[in-house]
Amino acid sequence: MEVEQIERVRDFNRYYTQRLGMLTDRFLGQDRPFGQARLLFEIGDGSSVEALRARLGLDEDYLRGQLDALAGHGLVRRDGPAVTLTEAGRIERTDLEARSHAGIAALLGELTGGQRDRLIAAQEEIRRVLRAAAVVVEAVPPDSPAARECLARYAAELDATFPEGFAASTLTRPEDVTGTQLLAVEDGAPVGCGLWIRLGPGVAEIRHLWVAPEARGLGLGRKLLSRLEVDAANHGITTVRLGTHPLLIEALALYRGSGYDDIGGYSDVPYNQLAFEKGLVSAEAGPGTGRAAGSSRSLSASAFRRGATASGSRR
Repeated sequence: MEVEQIERVRDFNRYYTQRLGMLTDRFLGQDRPFGQARLLFEIGDGSSVEALRARLGLDEDYLRGQLDALAGHGLVRRDGPAVTLTEAGRIERTDLEARSHAGIAALLGELTGGQRDRLIAAQEEIRRVLRAAAVVVEAVPPDSPAARECLARYAAELDATFPEGFAASTLTRPEDVTGTQLLAVEDGAPVGCGLWIRLGPGVAEIRHLWVAPEARGLGLGRKLLSRLEVDAANHGITTVRLGTHPLLIEALALYRGSGYDDIGGYSDVPYNQLAFEKGLVSAEAGPGTGRAAGSSRSLSASAFRRGATASGSRR
C-alpha cells in the first residue's frame, strides 16, 4: 500500500467533510452539530438505542450522550430502549431535510449535466468500494447458526435456478467439514460463504462458494475464493478442486479467471457437471513474502474463534 494513496484518501476526506459543512457546530445553519443532526434523521419515526448504535457504528456512551443532549433540547423522547422524536424534533427534522435538499440542489446547479452524471457515478463507485472494504470474512464453526442460514439461502437460490432443482440434503454437513468454513459478514448480517474439505493427502475441494444477491458486484466471491485457497495452502493442501453447474456463468468466469483448469469429473454430486483444479503454493514455499500466493495474511484453525476478513459467485 502506497503512502501517497493513504494521503490522497485523507485529503479527499478533509475536503469532502469541509465542503458539506460537517466541521461546524451549526450544521446546515441549525443550532446543532452534524452528529446530532444525523441522529434526528436516523431516528425518523422511531428507533432503539441498539439499532442506532449498530447502524451508525457509534460508541454506546457517546451515543447516549448525544441523545441526552437532544432530549435536553426537547427534540427526542426516551422510553427505555426506544427513542422517538417529539413534535419539536419532527419539525426540526423536516427543516433539516429541506435545508439539505436545497444545499445539494445548489451544489448540483453549479455543474453541467455531464458533470452531475460523473459526480453521481463516482459516488456510486466509492460506495461499492467502501462496502467491499467493510465486509468481514470470518472463519466460523461449521455448525454456527449464521453459517447454516447462509447455506440455506444458497440452497434455496440454486433450487430456483437449476431446472432439476437443488436438494438441500447435498449440502456439506457440519461434521464433514474437515477444513475451514468462511462467512462474509456486512453490518452484522451474513452475505456470503464458502468452505473446503479434504479429499485426500494434499488435495481439497472448495464447496458452496456463494454471495448473497444484495452483496454482488463488490468482488466478494473472488475474495472468498482467495481466502479459502490461502487457508487450504496453509494447512498443507497443494491441489484444490471444485465443481459447478453450467448455468452459473459468473462462477465459471471467476474460476477460469482465477487460474483453475478444466478437468474430468471427480465427484458424484449431480450438480457438479463441470470440474476444475488448481495448484496451490504453501506459505512455506511462497516466493519472497513467506505467505501463500495472493495472501495478505493467513487463516488457521484457531481463526474459528478469532475471526479473519471478506463477488458475486456461486457454486
